[in-house]
Amino acid sequence: MPKTLTDPGVVALHARNVAFDVSRTPIQWIRGDAFASHIISAINFVLPEGERWFCETFNEALPLIEDPELREAVRGFIGQEAMHAQAHDEVLADLFRSQGIDTAPMVAIAERIFQQMLGPRNLPTAAARHKHLVARLALIGGIENLTALLGDWVLTAPLEEYDADPAVLDLFRWHGAEEVEHRMVAHDVAEYFGVGYFQRAGALGIAYAGFLLLLGRVAHDLVKQDPDMPDHSYARVWFELVRGGRRGTLPTLRSVGWSAALGLHPRFTPEWIGNTAQAVAYLAKSPAARAAS
Repeated sequence: MPKTLTDPGVVALHARNVAFDVSRTPIQWIRGDAFASHIISAINFVLPEGERWFCETFNEALPLIEDPELREAVRGFIGQEAMHAQAHDEVLADLFRSQGIDTAPMVAIAERIFQQMLGPRNLPTAAARHKHLVARLALIGGIENLTALLGDWVLTAPLEEYDADPAVLDLFRWHGAEEVEHRMVAHDVAEYFGVGYFQRAGALGIAYAGFLLLLGRVAHDLVKQDPDMPDHSYARVWFELVRGGRRGTLPTLRSVGWSAALGLHPRFTPEWIGNTAQAVAYLAKSPAARAAS
């Protein structure tokens, strides 16, 4: 994205100690589109374990990074991702569990993926352990490509038109703004560790396919537990995902595919996705971020 007069340029990353009051929020927090509400909420069950995995992996990589600017950016990234995990965990406890939703099976899926399948391994040689670390860093780069798209989308999505709860909407927009704000970090780390084009492209494909499959599974589990949702088939969930994109209550599959295509460009940079000025502007007015400042 070319520089403009409103572009703030390089932004120093820092965690914001935010809190959200969802004590009066219904589980269908987008009241005008219950399916979109549950599909977005499904992200809430996937993110905390994934973000803790980001932090663990970047903490493992940090001692190997000699570039001082990149080290500082990585520290800011870790702080923000740790706060994201904490904030979403609190919403899980305060909103869903308090209203009788059994979150354990959904959280367990994310735990198996990020702790058992993708966690560090006690490999026999230092070279093998380093190679495994680089593969994880490449995958984080692919995931962050997608989260930048989601963050950019939620900042302008017309969810107020569908009577979205202000507190949960602020949660996702604060989170989305920070995803846009730090979208360069994982890409820069992957490049620093020598991730080439083909490894980056493979990681991107795994990240997008894995995320969509996981999102569909968790969204289905969430819809199935809502007594106000009589049709909870997998087919209906995927139909509503497409329909939500047309209504503006979810990202379109076309936009997801376009961001993946951008990521496959040989000269791709995350600056092509999202707008830093827009993200910083939202963080300046976010009720939770302002209260934390």
